Amino acid sequence: MSKVTVFNHPLIDHKLSIIRCANTNTKDFRETVSEIASLMAYEVTRDLKTKEIETVTPIQPTITKTLAEEVVIVPILRAGLGMVDGIHKLIPTAKIGHIGLFRNEETLKPECYFIKMPPTVKEATVLLVDPMLATGNSAEAGIRILKERGAKKIIYIGLVGVDEGIATLQSNHPDVDIFLAAKDERLNEKGYIVPGLGDCGDRLFGTK
Repeated sequence: MSKVTVFNHPLIDHKLSIIRCANTNTKDFRETVSEIASLMAYEVTRDLKTKEIETVTPIQPTITKTLAEEVVIVPILRAGLGMVDGIHKLIPTAKIGHIGLFRNEETLKPECYFIKMPPTVKEATVLLVDPMLATGNSAEAGIRILKERGAKKIIYIGLVGVDEGIATLQSNHPDVDIFLAAKDERLNEKGYIVPGLGDCGDRLFGTK
């Protein structure tokens, strides 16, 4: 069974309060989402493999460590884009793929309209980012698409999730660890997270 990590950190809690607030403007919302993703990425990447290399310091040669594996960041469009920059600043060598999904408002099932992946996705640690783990259907579809393209090590990173979404991922992809900034109470009748933070894509990009 996959590991589920819900962060308990004062900086993340503080920033979550900002993006939960209905009065937070688009600029502050977008910047804060990126900051939360960056804080989360520090812990998410704790187990990345490193290798030793020789480095010449201003004093003398020494042995240091550098990343020994590729990292690919894959946002689920649109909302996942808001988390990419915060993670990419920490791992600037990471490649970026994209998965475009939209939710059918009647069935609540995801439908795919765009896929583009770097060739390293098969060997890399893939960070699938999507802010809201609600029903879990979009994240499940994203993981399935990644596996169909050869990805073997996948980690899901979200901002807010609920038990229903967690259960969907664990039942369909027990090999994928889940990282969340917060776990909320429930889904409402429309499949939105309660209390949540609203439609993350609309709030990121100022759309309706």
